[in-house]
Amino acid sequence: MNIACYGEEAAWCAGKLQSQFTEHEWRLWDETNIHDDSAECLVGIAPLITAEMISRMPRLKWIHALTTGVDNLIAMGNLPSDVIVTNTSGIHGPQMSELAILLMLSLPRQFPRILANQTDAHWDRIPQPLLSGKTVCIVGVGAVADALAPRCAAFGMTIIGVSDRHTELEGFARIYPPEQLEDAVGGADFVVVLTPYTPSTHHIISDAVLSAMPSHAYLVNIARGGCVDETALLSHLRSGSIAGAALDVFSVEPLPREHPLWTEPNVIVTPHIGGMSDIYAEQALPVFERHLITLRTNELSVLPNMRS
Repeated sequence: MNIACYGEEAAWCAGKLQSQFTEHEWRLWDETNIHDDSAECLVGIAPLITAEMISRMPRLKWIHALTTGVDNLIAMGNLPSDVIVTNTSGIHGPQMSELAILLMLSLPRQFPRILANQTDAHWDRIPQPLLSGKTVCIVGVGAVADALAPRCAAFGMTIIGVSDRHTELEGFARIYPPEQLEDAVGGADFVVVLTPYTPSTHHIISDAVLSAMPSHAYLVNIARGGCVDETALLSHLRSGSIAGAALDVFSVEPLPREHPLWTEPNVIVTPHIGGMSDIYAEQALPVFERHLITLRTNELSVLPNMRS
């Protein structure tokens, strides 16, 4: 198979794998040779793969995304129906859980205000609440929640979850079904959204859910922007019915410069960095390697196709 690797992460993976998988022809793509139409497999970060690139690949059979999210690939109108799309899931627990902890520490401690005070050389000893003794409600209990829960426990937090797959889980004081989401958030100091974005989770953090949160509670969304009703969130932030929010993902990305979330008090905005790490290619490599091992004795059709 002719494998085209696009981007730094894909090129790093190719450097590690091509001596092991000599049955494939490996090509490194960049902006200078992207017109090569021989590729049967394309490997890269999903958001970097465009419809224009796909239009130049008449022999394409398989796209392996080095990301969990493949929304843009699934939505491509010119992607042939027989092209298999695989993703890289289950690797993001460390980086996403660390970001969640960072945001939960930063919100009640008003860390943006502390940094602004440093810029102004202003000495102001702001109260510093602890995570210890607080309750976090994790909406969506999967691989990232598995990594986040013990980190929260290390801070002395109580962990509850919302899941349609589990009724109980080690490390969680209680698991609620999705239909009891309002009850779950009602006792939380932090609500951390980790659920995948699907039609059933669109605006799962709704006006009703935000209304059920205590006024001292904070919302942290590091899942997908569409999971939160941003209009309702702005309303609740402005009314003071919740204490604040930290958002890494948005319904429109990049977040438009004129969007009010940029300047809303008690909101921390980060630019969809939750899945990033300094060892990302190393984390992603084993998933792609497993697929290539599978293909030595099987057809492409056995791979976990995200379009199914």
